Amino acid sequence: MGLRLLYLIFCQLLACLLLLGRLTAANNVEILALRHEVAVLRQRVERPRLSWADRAVLSALARHLPPALRRHRLVTPGTLLTWHRRLVRWKWRQTPTGPGRPPLAEETVALIQRLARENPTWGYVRIQGELRRLGHRVAAATIRRVLSRSVLQPAPQRASQQTWRSFLRSQAHTLLACDFMHVETVFLRLLYVFFVMEIKTRRVHVLGVTARPTGAWVTQLARNLLMDLGDRAGCFRFLIRDRDSKFTAAFDAVFAGNGTAVIPTPQQSPRSNAFVERWIRTARAECTDRLLITGERHLRTVLNLYAEHDNTGMAHRSLDLRAPDDDPNIIPLPAAGIRRRQVLGGLLNEYRTMPPQLPHRPPAEPSSAA
Repeated sequence: MGLRLLYLIFCQLLACLLLLGRLTAANNVEILALRHEVAVLRQRVERPRLSWADRAVLSALARHLPPALRRHRLVTPGTLLTWHRRLVRWKWRQTPTGPGRPPLAEETVALIQRLARENPTWGYVRIQGELRRLGHRVAAATIRRVLSRSVLQPAPQRASQQTWRSFLRSQAHTLLACDFMHVETVFLRLLYVFFVMEIKTRRVHVLGVTARPTGAWVTQLARNLLMDLGDRAGCFRFLIRDRDSKFTAAFDAVFAGNGTAVIPTPQQSPRSNAFVERWIRTARAECTDRLLITGERHLRTVLNLYAEHDNTGMAHRSLDLRAPDDDPNIIPLPAAGIRRRQVLGGLLNEYRTMPPQLPHRPPAEPSSAA
């Protein structure tokens, strides 16, 4: 802006020097022509927009005009006073600040929301104490306003709004879930598969296959499951099942004797037992829908192999892309030591790490005596 002002001043001085060498008549004619052009432009432009440099130049030149001509100029005394007042306001202008305390940082707001969501029973003071331990000093009233803007209820309401997902996650290490899966054979015969899943590890137990499931058959399979679990059976406190009529009182009594409470899912709520429902979908997409099943024996063999593959050789998203039976302290080996194992005739593939083979060295020849 300063360079523009200097340029305009230089242009005006140069114009004045050129006017000194001209005749008075020529100057008067040019002035009349310029006045007429200005009048024409005023008819087309209601209010011209002037830059800061234009205003400075016009203000400087207006001081040397006769009083009678100043009244008809773009820059009038009132305009000059207005510009001066604007400059005074600009000089004393300050950064606008709102009333009250400065707002919370976005990181602190996100931390308050996170603590409230992850801990439904924590009230405002409890969250305030946790924030102080983390190095943030926030008032309880501020926490209340933040949660109110985030549409997060107070602690009693948040604790009472526990969903099935949060319940299953908090109780996963003590949960079992069971369900039936049906498969159509190549002869259009309907077979039922009963299986149980350990929610924490996602380990699946295929217990039986039959065409006519009954309550006594399911009860016997429950006894077999507890025998297979052995000492681990006492770790499971809850069993989730649907309201199928094949789950009789005798079936519930088997688990009650082990100290496991049976929790029936609400009616028409498949998401309440979402883990086994998801396993059924995966088993159909990867196994049963890609094979022609001939009978019970065939289906039992196929599902046993698939369950073994699911427990030992399949990466699960919920387990950080590991299999239920994987060793958490496994040491990865180079890619050259990985071997493929085909399951179900190549329908599924498993990959195992193999120790690197040392190069074969021929035995050293005995040295001859000198």
